[in-house]
Amino acid sequence: MRLPTKALISAMAALAMALQPCAAGEHEWEAWLNDLATTEEWTATDREQAYDLLCEMAGSPMNINTATREELGQLPFLTDAQVSDIQEYIYRHGAMKTPGELQLIESLDYARRRLLLCFVAIGEAAPAPRLSLAEELRRGRGEVTGAVRLPLYERRGDRNGYLGYKYKHWLRATFTGGDRLRLGFAASQDAGEPFFAGGNTLGYDFYSFFVELKRLGPVERLVLGRYTVSFGMGLVANTGFSLGKASALASLGRPPAGIRATASRSAASYLQGAAATVRLSRTLALSAFASYRPHDATLNKDDGTAATIVTSGYHRTPTEMGKKNNTHSFTAGINTGFTANGFHAGLTAAYTHYDRHLRPNTGTLYRRHYASGNDFANFGADYGYTCHIFSLRGETALNRDGRVATINSISLNLPAGVSVVAVQRFYSFRYTAILANSFSEGGRVQNESGIYLGLSWQPTPRLRVAAYTDYAHFAWPRYRISLPSWASDNMLETTYSTEKLTLAARYRLRLKHRDNEQKTALDRLADHKLRLTLTLWPEGRWTARTQADFALAHRQANDCGVMVSQSVGARLGWLRLDAFVAYYHTDSYDSRLYSYERGPLYSFSSPAYYGCGVRYSLMARADIGKRLTLIAKAGATTHFDRNTIGSGYQQVNSPTMADIDLQARWKF
Repeated sequence: MRLPTKALISAMAALAMALQPCAAGEHEWEAWLNDLATTEEWTATDREQAYDLLCEMAGSPMNINTATREELGQLPFLTDAQVSDIQEYIYRHGAMKTPGELQLIESLDYARRRLLLCFVAIGEAAPAPRLSLAEELRRGRGEVTGAVRLPLYERRGDRNGYLGYKYKHWLRATFTGGDRLRLGFAASQDAGEPFFAGGNTLGYDFYSFFVELKRLGPVERLVLGRYTVSFGMGLVANTGFSLGKASALASLGRPPAGIRATASRSAASYLQGAAATVRLSRTLALSAFASYRPHDATLNKDDGTAATIVTSGYHRTPTEMGKKNNTHSFTAGINTGFTANGFHAGLTAAYTHYDRHLRPNTGTLYRRHYASGNDFANFGADYGYTCHIFSLRGETALNRDGRVATINSISLNLPAGVSVVAVQRFYSFRYTAILANSFSEGGRVQNESGIYLGLSWQPTPRLRVAAYTDYAHFAWPRYRISLPSWASDNMLETTYSTEKLTLAARYRLRLKHRDNEQKTALDRLADHKLRLTLTLWPEGRWTARTQADFALAHRQANDCGVMVSQSVGARLGWLRLDAFVAYYHTDSYDSRLYSYERGPLYSFSSPAYYGCGVRYSLMARADIGKRLTLIAKAGATTHFDRNTIGSGYQQVNSPTMADIDLQARWKF
C-alpha cells in the first residue's frame, strides 16, 4: 500500500467530494447483501442471521479510529489487507477526520467505501468516561419496532385449515447502555398461527430474548438468553451463518465470531441459556456455553422417536402445532483460544443430548448416515497464522466415533491489487456434528471433499474483478442422487464504481448430477446465470438501479429465463419514496431468478420468480423528528401464466397476490 504524505492528504481531502454515509436509508448495504445471498443461495435462516447481524452493526456504528482489527474484521466485505491498510493509515497519519480520507486508501474501491460508511463513524473520539453499570443504564438508548403484514387475498388454509388469522406481525425491542450492556427482545407471529388461542395461550407463537454484558473485568462477554456460537472454522460449533464462496476472498482467515447474543425471529439455529468468554491473559481466552432449548420434531408412529427435527417454525395447522416443542436438547461446550504475534490456535469441544431418540428413516439410502441416537460429541483443533501478506487457517475435528472432518485455507495478498484464496476440505460421510456449519457445496459438514480457488484483482481503485471455481466430490448418495457424484461451481464478476454509478456484470456456471428416470445412472445438469446491474446515485438525493438477469438450465432440454427490474428511490426531506417493478419470464422453476427490492426495517426477503408475470411495489418512509419512523409498503405480484398461485393450504385462487406492510419504530 502506498500511503500519501500529510500535505497531500490535506489537499486531497479538501478537493475530494465527501462520501455520503447511508443517509438515504439505513439499509444502503441491503442491495449488497441481497447480491451475496442470491449468489450463495442461502437458506432463510442464513439470510436472516446475516441481516440481523448487519442491522445490529449499522445501528451502533463503530468509531473507525478506535476500532480494533477484530472489530473491523467483522465486516464481511473487507479483506484482511483492507483492514490492515485502514489501520496503517490511522497509525501513520492520525485519526481520520472526514469520510473523504477513505479515498486515500487505494485498496478501497468506491463501493466498499460506501458500504464501510454504513457501519463506521469517522472523527476523533473523545475519551469515554468510566461509568458504572447503573449510570450506563440510565444514559442508555433503545428502540421499539412493530410491524404487520396485511394480505389482500385469502389462502385456502385461511378459509378452512389454519388455526389463526391471515395476518403476520412481530415486535422487536433493543436497549444499549454504553458499550457494556445490551438487552434484546423479539416476538413473532406467522400468518395462520393462533394468537392468544390454541397452543399459543401466551400470545405470540415465538419469543426471543437476551441480556448481554461486556468488559466486566476479566469477563469479556456474558450472555443470558438466546445466543449463537462460532469457533474455529465451524466443524464443531457454528450456530451462526457461513458467508460462503462469493465472499470467501474477504471472510476467510478471519477470527471467529465467538459468542454473540441474538434476538432473531428464526426458530432454527439459536442456543438458549448462558455463555461467557473470559480473558485469562493477554494471549489466552476461555469460552464456555450451556443451552437447554425446545425443538419441533416429526415423530415415528411406532415408537415415538424423532424422525426429523423441523426448523421451519410454522404452527398453523393441528399437525404443525402437535410438533411444537415436543423434543428438547441440552448442549454444552467449551473453547480455549491462544493468539499472539499473528498466530492463533484453539481447542473446541461440544456435547448435545436429546431427550428423544433421533431415528431418521435410514432405509432410504441417502439418509443412511444421518445423525441418530441421543448423545453427540465432537472435538476439534483450529490453527493458523495471519499477517499482511498471507493468512493460513484450518481446523480438524472428530466425532465420538473417530470420524474426521478437516478444512484448511490459505489466502495471499499479492502486488498489483491481487488476492488469492485456496480452500481444501474433507468431511467424512460418517462424520456427524449437531452444531457444525462451515464452507461446503452440499450445505452440510458431511459427505464432501473438495477444493476451492478464488481470485480478486483490483487493477485500479474503480475496477475490481473477482472469480472462483469450486469442485466437490460426494462419496455417498445424496437426495435424488443414488450414486457417488461430483459438482462444480464457477463464477466471474466485474465491478466498475465511481462516485455517481456502479456497473457490475456477473456470470455463474454450476454443474451437478441427478438421477435419471430409471435411477440407473446420473444425468449431468448445467445452470448458467448472468446478471447485469447499473446503479446510479448522482447527487445523493435519489438512486436508481437497473438490473437484467438471464438463466439457462440444461436438463434433458434447455430451460430459459429472463427478468428485467428497475428500482428508484428519492429522499424529499423527512420523506423517502422507493418504487420497484420487475418483469420475469422463465420456462420453469429450474430457471428461476431473483431481484433486490427494498423493504421495511429488519425485514429481508429474496423470493424466487418463475413462470411469467410482473412484480411491483411502492414504499414510503417518514422520519418524524429524531425518534419516530413510520413505514408503509404496498406490493403485488401478478402472474400471466396461471389463475391460481401455490398449492395445498397455501393456494390462492387468483393470479395476483398483494400485500400491505405497516411498520413503526420509536427510539428512546
